[in-house]
Amino acid sequence: MAKKSKFNVKNDEKGIKKRTFNGIVFASEMECKYYVDVLLPMKESGEILSIVIQPKFMLQEGFEKYGRKILPIYYVADFQVVYNDGSEIVWDVKGLIPEVAKIKKKIFDKVYPGKVLKWITLSIKYGGWLECSELQKLRARNKRGKSNAENNV
Repeated sequence: MAKKSKFNVKNDEKGIKKRTFNGIVFASEMECKYYVDVLLPMKESGEILSIVIQPKFMLQEGFEKYGRKILPIYYVADFQVVYNDGSEIVWDVKGLIPEVAKIKKKIFDKVYPGKVLKWITLSIKYGGWLECSELQKLRARNKRGKSNAENNV
C-alpha cells in the first residue's frame, strides 16, 4: 500500500502523476487542478504577471526556551499571484478548513497586513471554483431555504 502524506495524498507513482503538471508536483490533485484550470489560462492571457508556487511566510521566528530550540512557524500557501493591475493575492486551495489553518490565517493577517490571503475550493454543486467564505454563505442560505420549506409543508 502506498504511503500517504499529511494531506492524505498518495505518494506512489499513480498519485504523483495525478498531481503533476509540466514537471511541477503539487501537494494535492485539487491544487494542480486550480493551477491548470484557472491560473495557467490567466497567465497565458496576460491577466497574471507571475505565480509563485508554495510560497512560505514566517509567522513566528524560532527561539530558545529552557535550553531547547523551538522551531519557527510558517504558513505555506499554494500560490502567490501578481495580477497585471499590480494587485497580489496569496491563494490556498482547501477541501476542508482545519482549525490550525484558521489560527494561522489570523496570525498571517496580523504579521502581513499588506498581503491578501484567500482560500478557494471547488464545488460542483455551486458552480465550480469559489472562495471558501462564499461557499459557506451559499451552504447556509441553502440550509435556511430547506428549513423554511420544511416548516411551510
